[in-house]
Amino acid sequence: MAIDLLECGNCLTDEHVELAERLTGTQKKLKCTNCGDEWLRGEPARQARSSPTLDEIKKRFPKPGDVDPVKLARVDELKADFLRREPEPVPNVAPYWKKYQWVFSAEGLPTADPQDLKNFANSSVGANPGNMSVFNEAWNEMGTEVAAAQVRRTIEYLLRGTSPSALEDRLTALINDATPNAMRGFKESLLTKVLCIAYPEEYLTILMYTGVAGKREIARSLWGLELPAPESTTWTKGRLILWSNNLLRALLGDGFRHQQHAAEFLWWAKDRA
Repeated sequence: MAIDLLECGNCLTDEHVELAERLTGTQKKLKCTNCGDEWLRGEPARQARSSPTLDEIKKRFPKPGDVDPVKLARVDELKADFLRREPEPVPNVAPYWKKYQWVFSAEGLPTADPQDLKNFANSSVGANPGNMSVFNEAWNEMGTEVAAAQVRRTIEYLLRGTSPSALEDRLTALINDATPNAMRGFKESLLTKVLCIAYPEEYLTILMYTGVAGKREIARSLWGLELPAPESTTWTKGRLILWSNNLLRALLGDGFRHQQHAAEFLWWAKDRA
């Protein structure tokens, strides 16, 4: 059977050309039954490049090993100086943290008092989330019950959502209003504060990635690390927020009473480095 009028290079005729095998894309293997010669015709399918995994992407984020040893030594000096001081703990932080750990728990959140949820958004105890005028306007427009229900959905999705499975990506979806679980005005600083309370051993009480004293500015000031600007990278906001938190914690090391104490050191040291 002749295929596309292709001639055999040896026999100079297509009379004995047959399809031997159909390959990927438009590529086929042809065979001349007269002389036994075989050859390829067409283009193979292009191999799709697999997307990098989250762990592979994370490996490209700055690491403690990227810091100049001189800067590391200077921060260690500041840390030793800071830890020699024993500031009195703020008395109302511990009970506030304990109360909201229950409020945000799987058991406590469904019946959380709406006033407690609104108060949390406007409280500076333990960490100041900044101006909450957008949130308060949204709350008033929606009404107490509807707004409280939406805040509960936001917090539940952040802490225990499964789609997507990565916390970084759920955080991004809430910040970007890319999920129906998002609440207007309940964005980066409040979402980060929820994480600080729910996981007090893991998150520094520095509520913004970038700003006057955000994680990015602190990393640059203390350790000379240039973290990506959100507007100039393909890394999502949630990834920048969580990865910078983990980087700062790794650089800080041990010796602090809790993450708030560590954050106090960062604010104190950033202008002394």
